[in-house]
Amino acid sequence: MRIIVTGGCGFIGSNFVRQVLARSEVTALINIDDLTYAGNLENLTSIDKDPRYRLVKADIADAPRMESLFKEETQRGGEPFDAIINFAAESHVDRSITGPAEFIRTNIVGTGVLLQVAREHGIKRFLQVSTDEVYGSLGPQGRFTETTPLSPNSPYSASKAGADLLVAAAYHTYGQDTLITRCSNNYGPYQFAEKLIPLMIISALHDRPLPVYGDGLNIRDWIHVEDHCEALWQVLIHGRSGEVYNVGADSERSNIDVVHQILKYLKKPESLINYVTDRLGHDRRYAIDSSKIHEELGWKPQRQFSEGLIATIRWYLEHESWWKNQVAGSICKVPEN
Repeated sequence: MRIIVTGGCGFIGSNFVRQVLARSEVTALINIDDLTYAGNLENLTSIDKDPRYRLVKADIADAPRMESLFKEETQRGGEPFDAIINFAAESHVDRSITGPAEFIRTNIVGTGVLLQVAREHGIKRFLQVSTDEVYGSLGPQGRFTETTPLSPNSPYSASKAGADLLVAAAYHTYGQDTLITRCSNNYGPYQFAEKLIPLMIISALHDRPLPVYGDGLNIRDWIHVEDHCEALWQVLIHGRSGEVYNVGADSERSNIDVVHQILKYLKKPESLINYVTDRLGHDRRYAIDSSKIHEELGWKPQRQFSEGLIATIRWYLEHESWWKNQVAGSICKVPEN
């Protein structure tokens, strides 16, 4: 099986690349990544000598570059690729509020370019890795299903919703074999330090204030990144063309509860918590109904949040050399969550 991954040097993408290259059926994997601030070559040092793997630095919104690249790679292998999995995205909500143009370019234009070249070069499947944020904010009850109307509340989530609509349109208009996954909040190894869990861990280790938005009671459904990546593989191989699959772990936690767990494990005082002005348009609650992927594909998460969080904290304790260069730029900022 020959696949193309975009954004494979980022947090979720790099975890996916490592996991799928452990599968013997994957005979070639091309990673297209523009190596912006969140793309890290160190995420993939363990597989960069694998002869099946190749990294190409490129911008997915550059249509001429994508056209020549897909043509070159198809000719190199002698046949079309089996699938493209699109992780590439600008994903930081706060950055989208101050500068939405780059989100529109990468998330919407880039997805449109990839769909076009995939059609032209006979790539058999197109998996769009999306987010539960496209659904907007939930009240205290209920969960997002695949039929929940899209109601994004930030430039980031609006750009992802726009990309999802392009993917759905490609299926209905051209008969393109497309799939969309919408996942809840990920955590785990190799997550960029501006995100909630790694920023809280690193801040606590330095005995610095832990910035928490508003009252800290915003609720997210947390899933370990390795569980998410396994779900993506199952959707890629067994998912029904044209379908959307929600991916979650039934692990709703308030942000402040997550922060308290981190402080407790690290034996740090709660006086380090620093409540800061809330984000503009901050969604109050997300929760995912994953029954469709459970019933159709037999996927279920394997990690409980409490044990997964401890494993993640330990990973950051053991990999200071990986995250220390991010600290100067991220440690004093409010977290993305």
